[in-house]
Parts: sequence; C-alpha cells; structure tokens
Amino acid sequence: MSEYQYYEFLALDQPLTDRQQAELRELSTRAEITATSFTNDYQWGDFKGDPNVLMERYYDAHLHYADWGTRRLMLRLPASLLDLATAERYFVDERVHGWTSDDHVIIEMVSEEEEESWELDLDLEHVLSSLVGIRAELAAGDLRPLYLAWLSAYGAWERDEDAFDYDEEDEPEPPVPAGLGALTAAQRTLAEFLRLDDLLLMVASQASPEAPATVDNGDRAALSAWIKALPEARKDSLLLRVATGQAARVELELRREFAGPAATADGPHRTVGQLLDAADRMRQDRDRQEAALREAERERREQRRAQAHERRLTQLAEEGEKAWTRVEAYIATKKPRDYDQAVTVLDDLRELASRDNQPEEFTLRLTRLRERHQKKPSLIKRLDDAGLTGK
Repeated sequence: MSEYQYYEFLALDQPLTDRQQAELRELSTRAEITATSFTNDYQWGDFKGDPNVLMERYYDAHLHYADWGTRRLMLRLPASLLDLATAERYFVDERVHGWTSDDHVIIEMVSEEEEESWELDLDLEHVLSSLVGIRAELAAGDLRPLYLAWLSAYGAWERDEDAFDYDEEDEPEPPVPAGLGALTAAQRTLAEFLRLDDLLLMVASQASPEAPATVDNGDRAALSAWIKALPEARKDSLLLRVATGQAARVELELRREFAGPAATADGPHRTVGQLLDAADRMRQDRDRQEAALREAERERREQRRAQAHERRLTQLAEEGEKAWTRVEAYIATKKPRDYDQAVTVLDDLRELASRDNQPEEFTLRLTRLRERHQKKPSLIKRLDDAGLTGK
C-alpha cells in the first residue's frame, strides 16, 4: 500500500542563488525548484533531505503532509523579531518547539493523527501560501499563532487519551494573546491545519481581550503618521535596504516596531485540564441542544404526517364506494406501481373500518377481492406483505 507525502519550502526574505538551487537539486531529481520554492511529493519512498537543515540554510517556510496523519509547519524568522524565550512559553514537547540558527529562530508546529482525513477546502499546493501570513504576524509580535499551536497540541488529548501524562492536566496555559475571538484568515487556516477543535478554541477565547488596531485591521492612518515621524536618516537606510533586495525583511521589521509589545490577557491562567473540561461541557451542552432540536423536528414531522393521514382518511370516508372502485381500477392496469397504490388505499380502508367499528365488512370485501384476483401472484404477495390477508 502506497504512502503519500507532500513537501513544500518557500524562500520569502531572499531568493536562492543558482548555486543554492544546484545544491538542492542533488537532493531530488523530481522536485520543482525555483529561486523561491521547492515542491515535491512521494507515492513511494521518502525525501532524502533534512527539512531542519534546509530551513536553517535556505528557506523561511516549510509544509509537510503525510497521509498517515502527519501535518507539519515550520517557519524561520529573524531572531531580532521573535525572541526564542518568548516562543518557548508556548512549546509542547515535539508538537510545538523551536531553536535558533545563526541570527534566526525556527518554529515547528506538528499535528499527528492515526487516521488522516483531509478536509481543508484548499488543495495541498495552496495551503502553505495560505499559512505564510502567520510568519509576518509572529514577526509583528502577534502571539496568537503560537497559542493556537499550543492549544491544538493539548487538544489532541481529546482524541488520544495516551497523548500526555495525566499530571500535565495541571499545566498552566501560557499568556493568552488578544484577539483569539477574531482570528485572521491565516490563523483560521492554521487552526484547521493543526486540527484545533472549534469548541476548545471558543473556550480559550473567553479569556482573550479584543485585539488592538493594526495595519491589517484598519489602522493605516496611525501607521502613516508613525512613518512620517521616523528620522530622515532612518528612512534613507530603510529605502536603501529595500533597493538592495531586503524589502521583505524591512517590512517585517517595520511591522514589528509599529506593533509594539504583544497584548495578552491579565488575570490567572487556566490549566490544561480546566480548558479541556470546559470544552467537554460545552460539547455536551451542544449535543443535548442538537438532540432536543432533532427530537422537536421529529415530533413536528410526525404531527404533520398524522394530520395528513387524518385528512386522507376523512377524504376516503367521503369517497365511499368510489374508493373500492378506485382500488379495482388500479388492479386492472396490472402494473406493479398501481398495485402499490391499490395496497395503500386498502390499508387506509382497513384503518377507516376499524375506526368506524366495521372491521367485519372490510374483511369480507377484502376476501372477495383476493378471490377475484388470486391469479395475480404479484398483487397477492403485496397484499400479504401488508397484512391484508382477508379471513
């Protein structure tokens, strides 16, 4: 049985040189390699390179997907824009971790599931491009992606009771970032990619304050005023760096400086167990509400069916002898579908006779009908299956 894997790397801050691309070509003859990307998939075998090494030397973002249940996202940022000590507060074993390499910090986020089911609306080829915005957000001081990864890691406990030791239920949550109730598009994709449960996120967001205004959510006027106030020498230096191929790095630095310190919630931190228990209670409440709604809808359908049935019996009573004539007409066609119609009318006539205390008369007429049509085995079988046996 084949195993499918997909690997993608992106160079965002600096395109690769021809020499670097040649070095990467030695790792794979099939991969699509450009100055900014490396893409390959495998039906058999495995990638010969080490993703950690490639991230340290060449790339700023990496996605790995395997159909046995692995989903991995790696991001490389300048160490000046993301302090490893800050990120470490959100690390969880091998599910969320990171390290430094030269002047960069590399963050890895992993979700493992025994049985994979890909439910993202995006194709694999477009997922990483939808996630790279996470890197700019982290660089700007937005810690929500790290919190989402932390929450997703412990959320795996709901699906696998052996995912962690029970003493980790008392592990306190890290600082809760502002804005968990209004995630960005990239953060929503990250939450889905890491299999973060919606209810667990809803519980966590209850302690999250509203996100402050940023460039992305409408504070362009403040950004414009801030840029105007920068010293001329600083602006010249920034423009020179942009002109010499460092535009992406300059953007990250400006966003980080403008955003200022990350906003987090005040107050006591909840434990892993408290978050999971609260999500479980919310799930049980939701299930009860949904069950009540389904039961109410079932009762409404039953009531509508009963009312329609009663109207049909009333009309049948008004029809009188014509109803039996209609049964004979259905039978006369010798068509299976009309036989079914005849059986339906007879079943209603039986119920009407029972309601009007005339079961004997109905049984007598049914017996005579069966005798007249005893050479129609298909009809007789339908009558027998419906319990319309006569005597």
